[in-house]
Amino acid sequence: MRDSKKTNILLAMAGAAVLMASSPVLAQDTATPAPATAEATTTEAPATDAAPVDTAADPESVADAVGGEGHGDITPISMFMEAGIVVKIVMIGLLVASIFSWVILIIKIIEFAGLNSKTDRFLESFRGARSIADMRKIATADEFDGNPLADMAAAATEEVELSRQAGLSVTGEHRDSAITRASTAVAAVQSGLAGRLSGGQQFLASVGSSGPFVGLFGTVYGVMNSFIGIAQSNTTNLAVVAPGIAEALLATGIGLFAAIPAVIFYNYFNTRIAAYGTRSDGFAAELLNAISRQLDKGA
Repeated sequence: MRDSKKTNILLAMAGAAVLMASSPVLAQDTATPAPATAEATTTEAPATDAAPVDTAADPESVADAVGGEGHGDITPISMFMEAGIVVKIVMIGLLVASIFSWVILIIKIIEFAGLNSKTDRFLESFRGARSIADMRKIATADEFDGNPLADMAAAATEEVELSRQAGLSVTGEHRDSAITRASTAVAAVQSGLAGRLSGGQQFLASVGSSGPFVGLFGTVYGVMNSFIGIAQSNTTNLAVVAPGIAEALLATGIGLFAAIPAVIFYNYFNTRIAAYGTRSDGFAAELLNAISRQLDKGA
């Protein structure tokens, strides 16, 4: 019995020794995977940091896609140089139209200034005439050549003179018919007056009405190309795509630059033409009254 107890005690002590010897090994085996996990975490971190580099678009490729090679400082000249060929043609056409509008403005201002000055001198001389022959002499003078009112007076007095040369009694029984023919001659000259004074008005009206739409066409075409470039480059970076859109919007700006002065000039000269037309109507009545008076006097 005692031998059995001693045997059990020895076996228990041996088992405890085995367990104590094996415990560090188990702990070491359990702790070993931890460094591997940390190493894996450390290795994966750079991959996360590098992700934006892989997905971000290259600015140079984006600039090429939207139609430029690098815009630098954005100015109207640089925007024009970087614009597409269609947008450039639109801008050049509008600039040429604007230049012609300003040329027409200068020409017509000079024309109306000279016209009014010459008309004032003619009226002063005409009102000093004492006979139909004097009226005709003043109206056909080289000084007043091309003046509309002088042409009206020349046509009316010539008709009276032709009637007299035909043997008609312009101061007697054929007086009324002579005045009627003179009035018809004045109306014929007046009918061409608007055409003489409205030269260039049709061009100004065309530029004023179509200029903004032509510029808008250039803008729509340029913006369309810019958005195509954005889609191809897979980026919405405003610093990259904004220059292309600005180039397109410049076309609308130039269209307005051409159209606004053209509309202003058109309305201004229409007013001047209407004012001179009113002045010619008044002179026509004055001319016929003067001729009638001279015929009554037997001149």
